[in-house]
Amino acid sequence: MISSRVKSLKPSPTIALSAKLRELREQGVDVVGFGAGEPDLDTPDFIKSACMRALKEGKTKYPPAGGIPELREAIANLMEKEKGVSYSPQEIVVTVGAKLAIFLILQALIDDGDEVLLPSPYWVTYEEQIKLCGGIPIFVPTRTEKGFELKADEVIKRITNRTKLIIINSPTNPTGAVFSMEEIRKIAEVCVKKNIYILSDECYDELIFDEVPYQSVASLGSEIREITFTVNSFSKTFSMTGWRVGWVACREDLAKVIASLNSQYVSNTPTFVQYGALEALRNPAGREFIEKAREMYRERREVITEGLQSLPDVKVFRPQATFFIFPDFSRYVEAFGSDVKFSEALLEKALVGAVPGSAFGAEGHLRMSFALSRENIEKGIERLLTFLKDLR
Repeated sequence: MISSRVKSLKPSPTIALSAKLRELREQGVDVVGFGAGEPDLDTPDFIKSACMRALKEGKTKYPPAGGIPELREAIANLMEKEKGVSYSPQEIVVTVGAKLAIFLILQALIDDGDEVLLPSPYWVTYEEQIKLCGGIPIFVPTRTEKGFELKADEVIKRITNRTKLIIINSPTNPTGAVFSMEEIRKIAEVCVKKNIYILSDECYDELIFDEVPYQSVASLGSEIREITFTVNSFSKTFSMTGWRVGWVACREDLAKVIASLNSQYVSNTPTFVQYGALEALRNPAGREFIEKAREMYRERREVITEGLQSLPDVKVFRPQATFFIFPDFSRYVEAFGSDVKFSEALLEKALVGAVPGSAFGAEGHLRMSFALSRENIEKGIERLLTFLKDLR
């Protein structure tokens, strides 16, 4: 018999939808997929070349569990120069994607019955990983009509003597919101007083479109830095989703624990892949790629926002960052009984794929990626309009 933990585990709906869309395309079906949580840009050639060069040079053996020293140093330099917070290389751990980094942090901190504060809507994996570690997710709601703002008061009133950790994901997947730094500071100061850890998932920090105040949470003060795990990855920033390179920055005693867990779970991130990531940070072309990608997504953000706002009875928050938008289709979902069934009908009848909001803790919404061409965005909006008109 499999364990009770695994029995209750929900499969990733984003990966399931991506598989379904791929299957339909292989059958020759002209489907528009808004579901994928990855850039449509290819990994830059200079990163690929560095990886291939590492392979040719025989860099295929086990590296240290925390990552090759050069990459840890480069990440530490990035944190100081770009994020305004100082870390030593010994306080950096390279992981097989940010997803594993988050799981290792939860494994290091959470005992059975510990509570984890989780702003909602939330990335699908957080809830499942918390439960797998024996923790209890405590949801802190944010709302479309208020721009998905996270309020410190809403967080603080949910703190109990069992609260061990809060997960802050800003910029946010799935909403594209950037949380107020004033509110984040209030939350962090309470966490310092109450000895609550902070997991700050900053994987979309390079894809902020608007002039909104933003800082890495750990940069808000020395005491806040001591309780914060900063998680990031190369996946979205450098279009390296399949490479699986993430990292965590935290104080040295905690980094040693994370590295030790990493050694037992996967041993290490593949050596030659780490040299590709190192080149992404060292080569000036890396910054040029980021700026080009950000501008491209900014333009697409305008196209999809205007398109969705033209749909009748659909509530739309204009995302400030990421390449996701999270419109509210509740007016139509009611007729189907759930947003899952609504999403299934949308795919079957309109050939438009989007992830139901209930997977992110927000029934009635759809998460839609705009990491696809303008032509496909416009085609998908047209199909959505026709589908909704047929329902009225």
